[in-house]
Amino acid sequence: MVHADRDTSPATVSRRTVVAVLGAVAAGALVGTQRAVAAPAAATGLDDPAKKEIAMELVSSAENSSLDWKAQYKYIEDIGDGRGYTAGIIGFCSGTGDMLDVVQLYADRKPGNVLAKYLPALRKVNGSDSHAGLDPNYPKDWRTAAKDTAFQQCQNDERDRVYFNPAVAQGKTDGLRTLGQFCYYDAIVMHGDGDDPTSFSNIRKRALRSAKPPAQGGNETTYLNAFLDARVWAMKQEEAHSDTTRVDTEQRVFLRKGNLDLNTPLDWKVYGDSYHIG
Repeated sequence: MVHADRDTSPATVSRRTVVAVLGAVAAGALVGTQRAVAAPAAATGLDDPAKKEIAMELVSSAENSSLDWKAQYKYIEDIGDGRGYTAGIIGFCSGTGDMLDVVQLYADRKPGNVLAKYLPALRKVNGSDSHAGLDPNYPKDWRTAAKDTAFQQCQNDERDRVYFNPAVAQGKTDGLRTLGQFCYYDAIVMHGDGDDPTSFSNIRKRALRSAKPPAQGGNETTYLNAFLDARVWAMKQEEAHSDTTRVDTEQRVFLRKGNLDLNTPLDWKVYGDSYHIG
């Protein structure tokens, strides 16, 4: 993984309590003696399947220097950022609680799996960079588990519950289109959503001090520039996040072009590498 994910302060670890907003509830209407149930509203932003795939590829370009995000289920290493092991499609970390949650979910769904025996150790190392109780075989066992579609689904579900769904829901509440929702998603992936100054919620609050989102009568482009300014500030507070190209040569490129719906083709750079989605 190219760089670190999220902070390890206790406040940040608590971000796992975020409850995802899952979308509109289908309405029912009585027609004569028959009950006709309306279909759920179609996805209109980053949660549209095609747009979500783009989001996964954009994040993977920054996190793993590859558009092949599905190849990252097996990824695991300690990148020396104080967060212990970083692994999987979203950079779950042993030091920040989200790795514990994904392994716990896997154990709940498939008791006795190859990672279940590490749950006590993961609880102990949460909040630190320690490998106590994990070495030497945890990375190998993670890669073994990653071949299991059940574990892959656990990674998908935790990504959505903690990061993707809350980011999209907040973006829609703020009246943002697909690009703005993605800016939120990328921020929450890196910074989490705790109480610390560089968390997603506080990045958003910092932006709100200088611009209003469309839902409050503001200009969308002006607000997104303010949000990205706040995001860059947050990234520069920590050396591991100080390379801001995922904002400067990716998200701002789309914003300058007025591509608020994140329509293809997309061309961008991260860490000097060029990427294209046709």
